Amino acid sequence: MSENPDRGVEVKALRLPDDGQVPNNPRLPVLHYPRALAPGADLAARFEAAFDANGWPAAWRNGIHGHHHFHSTAHEALGIYSGTVTVRLGGEDGADVVLEPGDLVVLPAGTGHKRLACRGRLGVVGAYPAGQSPDMCRPDAGRCAARAAVVAAVPLPPGDPLYGPGGPLVRHWGS
Repeated sequence: MSENPDRGVEVKALRLPDDGQVPNNPRLPVLHYPRALAPGADLAARFEAAFDANGWPAAWRNGIHGHHHFHSTAHEALGIYSGTVTVRLGGEDGADVVLEPGDLVVLPAGTGHKRLACRGRLGVVGAYPAGQSPDMCRPDAGRCAARAAVVAAVPLPPGDPLYGPGGPLVRHWGS
């Protein structure tokens, strides 16, 4: 865990290895920003406005799939606006993370993710860096190496989805 002194935002970085089924991203950690936005009115709209302003156009509102999947062609930001969800990151033997309203998680391309359980009505705003379009991949040992090569070619975003060019993502990913 590291601290962002200029914004006072706590960021938890999680490195996930290739598990032979899901490539994950060996060079970029998952970033979890607990309580990145204070819970309250229009939390979904506040995530959307921040994402849009920082080059990560808000793409959808929904939940998180209950099956392992990953995107080999795009990084993904998930802003939780309602409910509490436990997600497994990194594939079947990955790490479980609890996300609550106001939390942000940024998944580098290739990161496996799956909803394990939720309390309350889950609401998530999803976004991808401008110019990146996600594909939908499932764990597959036969295609993992090929997907890892695609993941490695995904460019870094221009900045953090909430804080722009000077945000925590830049320090952790080197954008």
